[in-house]
Amino acid sequence: QVQLVESGGGSVQAGGSLRLSCAASGRYYRRYCMGWFRQAPGKEREGVASIDSDGSTRYSDSVKGRFRISRDNAKNTLALQMNSLKPEDTAMYYCAADTYGACGFLYGPQYNYWGQGTQVTVSS
Repeated sequence: QVQLVESGGGSVQAGGSLRLSCAASGRYYRRYCMGWFRQAPGKEREGVASIDSDGSTRYSDSVKGRFRISRDNAKNTLALQMNSLKPEDTAMYYCAADTYGACGFLYGPQYNYWGQGTQVTVSS
């Protein structure tokens, strides 16, 4: 079983920055596709970013150029650096893992492990 624990959420003013972290268990973490998703009240879950075992990354159009996903395989950690934050970025952010293969498209049901989430609130 893979366990994922997010941290780093909080409240920030528009234009500010936050860095989210995800600590993962799993002997074969370096092989997993890892991703970040978010969900705001009344909205559908949205894929934010993913990173494959070879370091290949994908971003949603709404965050491209502002967010950056990275991983440290030696420490079994995943990060999401969020810059130039906007009020519409307000959501619960979830770390997710796909232990079976390549990341591909940002498709939530592909991922078989999920963290509990960390809240990000951006005020104007």
